[in-house]
Amino acid sequence: MSGSSVGERFGGELSGFRIGQVPAGVGDLVTDFATEWDDVRFASRVWERETAEGARVDLRVHVLRGDRLATLTDLRDFLAEYHERDAGWALTEFRAGELPGLVGATEAFWLVTPGVAVDVLIDAAVGGQPELVAVANAVTPIEAD
Repeated sequence: MSGSSVGERFGGELSGFRIGQVPAGVGDLVTDFATEWDDVRFASRVWERETAEGARVDLRVHVLRGDRLATLTDLRDFLAEYHERDAGWALTEFRAGELPGLVGATEAFWLVTPGVAVDVLIDAAVGGQPELVAVANAVTPIEAD
């Protein structure tokens, strides 16, 4: 993957989306997964690094597809259940490009269209909310030619 600017690199393409930015501190081991949970399909890319304690996940980008993801509230409820978050999950509104989304300290997600969503998670040791939002804003649909 080639660098897009000093200290950042391009994250490649994942399930119809271009990951335009990966923070410099993210590990070089990149793995793609395809899974399904509760009628939602995940296409996932994970960046990790080897540490003395084992592997540490630095960044995850998930493209989610499923009929139950009809609204941003549906997506939030699904992710709260999936990640086993409590009802007090602290989130604020943000914009992923032109699309409304929700962001917390280490996770940002938004509905691209009913049934299609993106979820980005960053390890706090790699970066905070500014890096998270920068990555989220760099995940864009690949336009059909």
